[in-house]
Amino acid sequence: MGSLTATVAPPNASNVILWFRTFKAIAGSGFRRYATYRQASVAGVVTNSVFGFLRCYVLLAAAGAAGTVAGYDRGQLATFVWVGQGLLAVVLLWGWTELADRIRTGDVASDLLRPVHPVTSHLAADLGRAGHAALVRFLPPVLIGPIFFEVHLPHRWSTLPIFALSALLAVVLCFGCRFLANATAYWLQDVRGPLILWVLASGGLAGLYFPLRFLPEWLQLVLWLGTPFPSLLQTPLDVLVERDATGTQVGLVGLQFAWAVLILAACRLVQRRAERRLVVQGG
Repeated sequence: MGSLTATVAPPNASNVILWFRTFKAIAGSGFRRYATYRQASVAGVVTNSVFGFLRCYVLLAAAGAAGTVAGYDRGQLATFVWVGQGLLAVVLLWGWTELADRIRTGDVASDLLRPVHPVTSHLAADLGRAGHAALVRFLPPVLIGPIFFEVHLPHRWSTLPIFALSALLAVVLCFGCRFLANATAYWLQDVRGPLILWVLASGGLAGLYFPLRFLPEWLQLVLWLGTPFPSLLQTPLDVLVERDATGTQVGLVGLQFAWAVLILAACRLVQRRAERRLVVQGG
């Protein structure tokens, strides 16, 4: 006799409206949850702004007297830094350990009894969090940068909608990566090791510390095609500063979409295997 899991099957076409209403309600709760932490939001804005000045001066120094480096001019570098500081809070590379904590305490068992798949419920809540961050954490650095530095303003009408889509895909993709890192707790219990590796890899390979275009072209190609990391920050920022032609921008966003689908599928696969493990253990 096969083992049974507690998670209810995904909704079919007859109740898709109810599924969207549930997804919207969970996203709304995620927005309200993070809206209560006002002092943390203010502290985050101050921290991101301070690091924005530091990073901007470093990259402008790299441009030197020539005024350009790796295909970026000074305005593009300033925009890359300040929008990146705001986008960092929206994408949220680090700091989310809710799933790992619930696995460690055993509270995850109650999640499996709910009529919404755990990946779906956590994704909806994370989108709500990202919506709040877009209003509170993203806008201040974007407004502060132009006051002190010359920034790049998009010249093509298609840039802003492509950037918005790219940023949304980055949020979804980053959630999937964080979910996989947290899900290792099903087997390891202590996830400090995987989370430290995730922090090191995502910060260095996502374009947070420096634009990945500074690297050799062959290494850029390996990172973009072989890992999801450049799609987390580098791609949306390159889209906004118009580092490439429109066709290349669309291609990079298409690659983001492919990575997002692949990672979310991996999340569901890992969750299914974890549920079987819980059943075998009598959880």
